[in-house]
Amino acid sequence: MNNFPSLTLAPSAHKKWIALAASCAVAGAAALFLSSGTHANTTPPQPAAALTVTVATVGQAVWPTLLEASGAIAPWQEAVIGAQVSGLRLADVRVNVGDRVQRGQVLAVFDADLLLADQARLKASWQQAEANRQRALQLKGSGGISEQEVLQYETQAEVAKAQLRNAELQLRYAQVTAPDDGVITSRNATLGAVSGSGQELFRMIRQGRLEWRGELTAAQLAQVQVGQPVQLALPDGTGATARIRQLAPQLDGQTRLGLVYADIAPGSTARAGMYAKGSVTQAESPALTVPAASVVIRDGRSYVPRVTPEQRVALQAVTVGRRQAGAVEIRAGLAQGDQVAVQGAGFLNDGDLVRIATVAPKTAAAAKE
Repeated sequence: MNNFPSLTLAPSAHKKWIALAASCAVAGAAALFLSSGTHANTTPPQPAAALTVTVATVGQAVWPTLLEASGAIAPWQEAVIGAQVSGLRLADVRVNVGDRVQRGQVLAVFDADLLLADQARLKASWQQAEANRQRALQLKGSGGISEQEVLQYETQAEVAKAQLRNAELQLRYAQVTAPDDGVITSRNATLGAVSGSGQELFRMIRQGRLEWRGELTAAQLAQVQVGQPVQLALPDGTGATARIRQLAPQLDGQTRLGLVYADIAPGSTARAGMYAKGSVTQAESPALTVPAASVVIRDGRSYVPRVTPEQRVALQAVTVGRRQAGAVEIRAGLAQGDQVAVQGAGFLNDGDLVRIATVAPKTAAAAKE
């Protein structure tokens, strides 16, 4: 006989136990499915490309060596035109700043009435002294006049003649004329003003010639010669051509720079007082080149994003040199045939994975063409 009491479940409790067992079965099946799915997909995700870029090949070209310097544009020679008479009123001013004048052209005229009156008086004095000299010479040797008196009349005639010449010279100076062909750059002459001898009236650039005074180091001076052409980049965006005429015999003691004087060819927009950059063309030499867009500046240094065969970026520090037609010379850091990023180079970092959109059809060496 069983001494344990019999266990009888109520109908509601029986339903709860059935529902709990079903839930456990569903949870176990889900866990088993997730576990099998996790084990089935064990491949790690691939990294995404940072940027789509275009690339170019480091090429080689033959470029001329350019020696670059800056300097002022100044007159070849400047003439100061001043008054050579004093105490006269300026009656006429015939030129202004910017006018082109010719040698001997009248620039200004002083009121010469006083000089004309003085000339007439001195002319009469000379005529009288000359007549006295002639009479003295006729009486010479006759005993009616001494040798000393004859000499005195001759001296008086010479003095009167010299005074007349001086008056005529002053009268000629009443007209201010140009000493050479050129361009008027300054005018201090004022109508009606009474001038003093030596007072500046005008300034002019002789023959309208301008020169570029480039500032070069001692090493640069040793590389240039008289007669070499210079290409100038003017501040207004235009250019000018010059030719070296002379090299400075010494360097400035403060700046340690020497001047090169180059005559500027006429017809340009160059003006005295401009500060221009000049390039002196030297002999040609080979150069490794990349597109200028490939060179990025970071922390004061130049870098080029080199693209590896795995399409990753190696940010390469480089030394740059000459620039020409959208290309830059690489003096150190890259080798011929290296692939470099062009479009989007400024956004790349070392180790970035890139996608190559199109390979540039020309190498960097072709940029010159």
